[in-house]
Amino acid sequence: MSNAESVENIEQWVSSRKSDLLRRMSDVESRMARLDEWLADETATIRQAGSEAIPQLDWQEIASGRVSEKQRQMIRHRGCVIIRRVFARAQADEWNTRIADYIETNGYFEKAQARVGLDRYFSSLSAGRPQIFGLYWSKPQIEARQHENLDLTRRFLNGLWQVDRPDGGVEFDPDRQCNYADRLRRREPGDRSLGLSAHCDGGSIERWCDEGFQKVYADIFFGEVDRYDPFRAAGRTGTHEIPSPAVCSVFRTFQGWTALTPQGPGDGTLRLIPLARGMAWMLLRALQSDVAASDLCGAQAGRALAANPRWHQPLLAAEVSIPRVEPGDTVWWHPDVIHAVENEHLGQGESNVIYIGAAPMCAKNEQFLKRQAEAFLDGRSCPDFAAEDYEVDFENRARLADLTPLGRAQMGF
Repeated sequence: MSNAESVENIEQWVSSRKSDLLRRMSDVESRMARLDEWLADETATIRQAGSEAIPQLDWQEIASGRVSEKQRQMIRHRGCVIIRRVFARAQADEWNTRIADYIETNGYFEKAQARVGLDRYFSSLSAGRPQIFGLYWSKPQIEARQHENLDLTRRFLNGLWQVDRPDGGVEFDPDRQCNYADRLRRREPGDRSLGLSAHCDGGSIERWCDEGFQKVYADIFFGEVDRYDPFRAAGRTGTHEIPSPAVCSVFRTFQGWTALTPQGPGDGTLRLIPLARGMAWMLLRALQSDVAASDLCGAQAGRALAANPRWHQPLLAAEVSIPRVEPGDTVWWHPDVIHAVENEHLGQGESNVIYIGAAPMCAKNEQFLKRQAEAFLDGRSCPDFAAEDYEVDFENRARLADLTPLGRAQMGF
């Protein structure tokens, strides 16, 4: 059993693949010891810096080509970045108002009551399932995704990766985007329903068991762990995820969102473990002798990969809230970066975002765009998510005529 998509007996597959990994690896304990020391040093630095450990840029620095190599290296090191003023504040305010009207006019809340329980992707995380709005095709979402400022931002982010493959080809085209349709977060003050414990998306047990992921993490498992580079793209588009509602089946160089309201620590917003190489520690932790043969520190198929205190407390000690952001600012994190959502919104205003990541053009993503294009035309949910299909009969949802030439290309039309 080599392909995650065809596995029937998950427990047997995990035991077999884990045993095979350990047989092929050398010095598992010493690898872990080196990463333990590295993590302790990094954690001390992050705890001292707090939210300021997360790099920050202004969009104009990108637009004018003034981002230094030192800044780029810090983003690669931390695996995340705040890019401010990608959109004008007035534009973000307008989008926020129009989205509220879209929700209210179309009776979203009444329809949502009949569809509770369709999305179980986050059900294993301690803080519960997040009440994110299952909407993909509002005009503000489309306008944000196809905006030229965002296109330049994502090209910059894609350019932080090494795209060359050993065979002489490239893993993806950093200058061409795929517009992956994601959802909305709208969180009211005092809300306690959106908390989400620390996790990583885009694969759970596959990261150990799938042959594609093993190639991505070859330095961690089989080579020199200190040489592992999370921004080396080779193999990243050849991984196979176990299908499940809300498991992303495209390759993203960065997950991300755009702020529609002011928000910061305590406002029920994002927390990050700002270490791009943190996944190396997490992968090796599951291979230590105190973890059962059929266990990967609690990882479950078809669910988010959880970081939990029982197994991952040294990594969780580096978790920090993002600094305060304003409407039009954007937040980005590497697909291996562990992240969470604060359990309670203690602030005064709504904490609202549009989820928009960076998904460059590659064969894997182009195949997905074909399925997503059909869903867009029909108003159905993005194919990666539970088939709630709220927008099929929604008034004023985006149509093909609302796509700009850039937006059409990014959607695969």
